[in-house]
Formats: sequence, structure tokens, C-alpha cells
Amino acid sequence: MDATTTRGATPPQQIADPAGTVLAGHGLTKTYGPTVALAGVDLAVRRGESVAVMGTSGSGKTTLLHCLAGILTPDSGSVALYDDGGAVAVHARSAGGRAELRRSRYGFVFQQGLLLPELTAAENVALPLMLGGVDRREAQAQAVRWLEWLGLAGMTDRRPSQLSGGQQQRVAVARAQVVGPPVVFADEPTGALDSATSEETMSALLAATTGRGGTLVLVTHDESVAARCHRVVRLHDGQIVHDATTGEVAR
Repeated sequence: MDATTTRGATPPQQIADPAGTVLAGHGLTKTYGPTVALAGVDLAVRRGESVAVMGTSGSGKTTLLHCLAGILTPDSGSVALYDDGGAVAVHARSAGGRAELRRSRYGFVFQQGLLLPELTAAENVALPLMLGGVDRREAQAQAVRWLEWLGLAGMTDRRPSQLSGGQQQRVAVARAQVVGPPVVFADEPTGALDSATSEETMSALLAATTGRGGTLVLVTHDESVAARCHRVVRLHDGQIVHDATTGEVAR
């Protein structure tokens, strides 16, 4: 499935794609007891870019994603989100402030989807909008629009247990996009899928993020998934040891 060519529609909520950095971490450190997860990482991500973060287990890739996303605060260093309203110091926000940022300015896709089992697909997608104060009817309408664009027309009233793994991940992609975030984070979004479904899910994820001028930061172990991103960053022992476009990686 290639969502950019098979949906017959343009994605909702287009985001402008000015040149420049949208997200930057500088001098990020994080330790867990004697274990060093991040050892002074610098990473800048540009608008409209997809970045795959790779490394062996324990290399620090998930910790880096969580610091950039405001799930964790680094022990030292800074994280800045450059949005239309100016720079936001993510690392300096309170726990409540970071939670609000994650709800309104970031989107998330996890390996298992993490959908609420008692809600329908449309209700799962509409939930972030409703938490932000959007009327239920309008939130549902926007949710249905995203689900239909992602190939789930006729499935909006199904609960997660009534959907395949790939369909559940497309619901998760819709939920991540519905508030129009400038940055989407994905943590092993294809890790629980077979190869064909993985390919379909990546097509949907890329079309819904960079395909509309947004930015994707993705953690993966899968080289084929990473190869579809603009750029691959590799970590080892909490440090970036390689950072290149996929063309450079291929060579």
C-alpha cells in the first residue's frame, strides 16, 4: 500500500514546510545508576525530515527518543522544539507542561499501537482532540476523515480486537496525526508486523508525516524500515557514531 498514491485524496491538515530545524537536542546526558544511556548527544532534525534512530539494545536510542519527546528529562543538556510560536524549551518544562506538549504538539506511534480496547477506531483517534477541548461531534468527524484517508473506510466503528495488526497501527497513525503535530515519534512501529504489513504501515506513516510536511523521528531495528527514511542515525554506548542520509548509508 502506498498511501500517497492509492487513497485518491490529499491528507488533512497540511503543515507548511519552511526550511530550518524543528527539533534539536544538545549535550544530552542520561544515566540510570552506573549505566550511561546518553553521553552528550547532539541531534538536530529539520522540518519535513524522517530520521531513523538505530543501535543495539542498550545503545540509548529509546532514551534519546524519550528525551526529545519530553517523556524523560535529560540529566543535562537541552531540547528545543521550534514551532510557529517560537522556541519551546522542552527539557525545562514541568511534568504537566511536558504532558500538555505531548498531547498538543507531538504525535506518537508505538510498537503495539496502545489503543484503548473499549473504544472504537474513531473514538481512539478522536480522543486527543476531545482532551484538547474539541467538540465530540467535530472530533469524531476529523477522526473518520483520517481513518478513511488511511484506508479504513467502513472500519471506523470497529474496536481494536476486530482489526488486524496492520489496521490497528493505521489507527495509531491517525491518532498521532489528528491534532496536526509538527513532529511524530515512532518507537518500533513495525516491530510486531510481518514484512508485507510492515511495508504497508511504513507507507502510511511516511505519507501521513513527511508526506504532509511534518517530521518523523523513528526508532527501529529493521534496516529496510530505516532505508525508507531520509536519514539514519546510529548510536553506540550512548553516543552517535554515524549520521548520514540513506543514500550515503547505501553506498
